[in-house]
Amino acid sequence: MRLRVEFTTEPFDLDEVPPHAVAARETVQAAPLDAVDVGPFGNTAEGGAEAVLAAVDRLLRTSLEAGATRISLQVNVIGEGEA
Repeated sequence: MRLRVEFTTEPFDLDEVPPHAVAARETVQAAPLDAVDVGPFGNTAEGGAEAVLAAVDRLLRTSLEAGATRISLQVNVIGEGEA
């Protein structure tokens, strides 16, 4: 099974990237995922179910430890050919 996760961390800071956003970005970029797209207002990562679920667990823990007060995420099952 393949999964896609979309997530944001808060609070937002338009002047500089907050530590919790850096932690989230570094977590998904270091994970063994097939695709990662990091942006200022939303982030997407996809891959096999085990890799995505492990990355989500680590993302939640590291972002909260780095000061996130809210983490919004959505996980979707995607087909093998979907992008």
